[in-house]
Amino acid sequence: MITTRIDAITRIPEAYRHATLPAPKSVKIEISPRCNYRCGFCALRSRAVQPKWDMDFQLFKRITREMRDAGVEEIGVFYLGESFMNPRLLVDCIDYLKHEITMPYVFLTSNASMAFPEAIEACMKAGLDSLKWSVNAADETQFESVMGVSKKLFHTALENIQAGWEVRNSGGYKTGLYASSIRYDGEQQQKMEQLLDEKVRPYVDEHYWLPLYSMGAFAVQREEELGYRPTAGNQGRLEALREPLPCWSAFTEGHVTAEGKLSACCFDATANWTMGDLNVTSFMDAWNAPEFVRLREAHLKRDVRGTVCESCIAY
Repeated sequence: MITTRIDAITRIPEAYRHATLPAPKSVKIEISPRCNYRCGFCALRSRAVQPKWDMDFQLFKRITREMRDAGVEEIGVFYLGESFMNPRLLVDCIDYLKHEITMPYVFLTSNASMAFPEAIEACMKAGLDSLKWSVNAADETQFESVMGVSKKLFHTALENIQAGWEVRNSGGYKTGLYASSIRYDGEQQQKMEQLLDEKVRPYVDEHYWLPLYSMGAFAVQREEELGYRPTAGNQGRLEALREPLPCWSAFTEGHVTAEGKLSACCFDATANWTMGDLNVTSFMDAWNAPEFVRLREAHLKRDVRGTVCESCIAY
C-alpha cells in the first residue's frame, strides 16, 4: 500500500545517516511547475511570477537515465506543480520511465481538477504505478477560501476521482489509486469525513491523513490568515510523524525542479535550497555536491544555524 512506501522514504535508515550518500531510492521531478490552484498553504504562492514553461523532455530523459543507472527505484512525475497541466508531456515521461529505462515504480500526486478521464487512462496505459489525489476541502466554501479558485473545480475534481476508479476497473489497469487529506479540527473535520466517505474513499484503494505542512515557512502568514496551525516542516503522514531534524527530505529523496535544479527541500518553490544544476552537472555529482554534504552534516548534528534550513518553521 502507498503508506508503506511513504513511511519507507520518510524514515532515514542507518545507511543514509551520512553526509555523503548513495543514490536515493526515490526522486520527485517537476514535469510542470504550473498549477491551476492557489492553495493558501502551498509554497507556490511565494513565487513572485508563476512560470510558464515545463520541463524539457530531453533533459528529463538524460537525468532519469542517470538516476536509474545510479540505483534510483522510484520516480515521482511531479514535485510542486500540477503535472496534468501538460498531460502529453506527463504521459511521455511515464512511458519513457516504464518502457525505456524500466523504472520499477512511477508515481504521481494530483489535485484531480485537470485529470480528465482520457488523460488518466493515457497515464495508466503508459504504466503509471500509483496515482494519488490530494483532497483538502470539505465543501465549496472551504474550497474557494483555501484553494483560491472557482468552486466549479471542487466538483470537477471529485468527478475525475470517480472517473479514475471507473477507468482503471473497466480497463483492467494495474495503477493503484489513493488519496490524502489535511486533517482539520472539530466541525471542519466532521465535514471532511462525510465528504471522503461519500465522494472519495469508495473510489480509492487507500486514504491517509496529513498534517498541515508549513511549506518551509513561506506560507505561514497565509496559514494564520486562514486560521490553520501548521506542523513543523514536513514530518510525513500523521500516523508516522518524523522528527524535523535530520530532515528526511535531504537524505532519502531527491527533488528536481522543471528548470533542472536539484533541491534539498521538498517545498522549495523559490530555489532557496538549490544544490546543483542538472543541466550542467550529473545527478550523483549534484546529490553529493559539497554544499549538500555540508548541509547534511548540519542536519546530522541537529544544528542548522547558519544554513539555508535555519529559516524553516521546524526550527
